[in-house]
Amino acid sequence: MITKEFQGKQLSLLGFGAMRLPTHADGSIDEAQVAEMTAYAMEHGVNYFDTAYSYHGGESERVMGRVLSKYPRESYYLATKYPGHQIISTGYNPAEIFEEQLEKCGVEYFDFYLLHNVYEKSIEVYRDPQWGIIDYFKEQKRLGRIKHLGFSSHAETACLKEFLDEYGADMEFCQIQLNYLDWTLQDAKGKYELLTERGIPVWVMEPVRGGRLAKLSEDDEAKLKALRGEDSIASWGLRFLQGLPNVKMILSGMSNFAQMVDNVKTFTEVAPLSNEETSLLLDIAEGMKDSVPCTACRYCCDGCPVGLDIPALISTYNEMRFSPNVNAAMRIEFLPEEKKPTACIACGQCVKMCPQSIDVPAALQDLTERLKTLPSWAEICRQREEAAKKGRA
Repeated sequence: MITKEFQGKQLSLLGFGAMRLPTHADGSIDEAQVAEMTAYAMEHGVNYFDTAYSYHGGESERVMGRVLSKYPRESYYLATKYPGHQIISTGYNPAEIFEEQLEKCGVEYFDFYLLHNVYEKSIEVYRDPQWGIIDYFKEQKRLGRIKHLGFSSHAETACLKEFLDEYGADMEFCQIQLNYLDWTLQDAKGKYELLTERGIPVWVMEPVRGGRLAKLSEDDEAKLKALRGEDSIASWGLRFLQGLPNVKMILSGMSNFAQMVDNVKTFTEVAPLSNEETSLLLDIAEGMKDSVPCTACRYCCDGCPVGLDIPALISTYNEMRFSPNVNAAMRIEFLPEEKKPTACIACGQCVKMCPQSIDVPAALQDLTERLKTLPSWAEICRQREEAAKKGRA
């Protein structure tokens, strides 16, 4: 197993993410299969296990706690997250949640603890003095109940920079969505470079984008197989990340034993992609996007009578065209009403200014319609809060 050094610890480069654990037909976690996968992981050098307060309706922490209790506490590193991005009305007291998490996982401390999903809306929650979130967790770290404090983020690069400017000195690592598709689609390249410049080690989530990069078109798979015939398609995404020196942890949300076996195989030796292979992979990513060709020149913004950040909206639109998802939609939800795509008055001034001749009003209208097909982030948070309350009952 490939390992990376982090503050004197040797972390397996592959981590077991517990967001997509195997389940039974009724949706409950298949704990027996999780135990089997964990045993295989431990036997092959995986020592990092990542869960969160909200995963599987609050049950992920319990299951991982029970499964890992069979092993010596010093033989693994356990990570979980504080759900500051989910506060809706009643609020989550950080002390109450933290104590609950320790009890659910059956441990006295967490090796790694993250502020969950710092993004454009939740950043205000983490700043809010009424909760005292960051100060509380800094104190838990001082007390030794948290060994390493960090955060995860789906934010745009500008918001990530803003958070680092304020709290970067207190954050030891950052978990971002990073893969060869989002290298450009979500500016993961810019986020990786920012974190590297700030001296913050990178933890990776969604290395194969929830499985989307584990199965490609027949033509694209044939191109990859011609170069590495024995390797799985998923392994290409994982090896792409091996070539980034500041990546210290790659989390895979494995849902069955076969995925565990294949991923462990990929991490048995350092085998990053060659320059030729990387270029091929990035070319494949470009062909997958179905993107509106916005270059973010911002000419359209100069003449917009309602002051929309059109390139940012088009960026979200491009992601929604590829794969409708809540993480993209929440970037729109946090905006004030006058900055959302619905504020477009379809005057056409942006079209006249666009060097790419993009029909911006049509794109923003389509974005609005696509957003309607997804539940709001507030609704998702409400559902998760209800699930957590049931779990505590």
